Amino acid sequence: MSEKTIHIEGIGNVRFRKNIRSKNVSIALRPQKGVMVTLPSFVSYGYALKVVEQKRPWIKKHWPKIQAIEDKATVFTENTSFKTRARLLKITQNCNNHIKTKLTPNSIEIEYPEKLNIKSPEIQHIIKQTIIKALRYEAKEYLPERVKILAQKYRFNYQKIYIKNNKTLWGSCSGVNNINFNLHLMRLPDHLIDYVIIHELCHTIEKNHGLAFWNLMDSILGNARSLSKELKKYSINIY
Repeated sequence: MSEKTIHIEGIGNVRFRKNIRSKNVSIALRPQKGVMVTLPSFVSYGYALKVVEQKRPWIKKHWPKIQAIEDKATVFTENTSFKTRARLLKITQNCNNHIKTKLTPNSIEIEYPEKLNIKSPEIQHIIKQTIIKALRYEAKEYLPERVKILAQKYRFNYQKIYIKNNKTLWGSCSGVNNINFNLHLMRLPDHLIDYVIIHELCHTIEKNHGLAFWNLMDSILGNARSLSKELKKYSINIY
């Protein structure tokens, strides 16, 4: 897979990525990533560029929605209130020349040089990567055992469990009943973590989101769609 970034006047930097599985040129707008164009490997960047120009009105129409999402994104400071399922974020300044990070059983600790701006991309990136590290630890500690408990209680069978840092999905179930969970589940309330787990366990029996799937979900959770609606209030990309 090859890619390049091209600056387009009035749009900004556009990321073009070739994919052997793609059959057509597709354009997506992504928070924090901007305009992303996927094109088949046999299509030239020049042709894809013309497609972007043709779609300029569409891009400009929908871009404000992406900016609104980006504006909600957390900028971490000393005053930010943030916690995972088990750990509280603590950010402080130090007199050193480097950033220090530490995970304890109940905290995510970040120390940064007082001469640096905490809102700089460098420090924000380190804070988020440290949070992700903590989320991964917690997910591996909590999710496999919780899945086992719920699967036994409701008589589901599954194969393997994988923990991933997905950008779009809270969970997924493969055709052979391997289940993928997003480590960002550790930012959700316990009842929504259970909802996602049961959702994927139900997919071991019902592979689509048809009536039989939701009837199975309701038999366990009651009004499962109300929990689905509640989950939509949370974003994987916004802390």
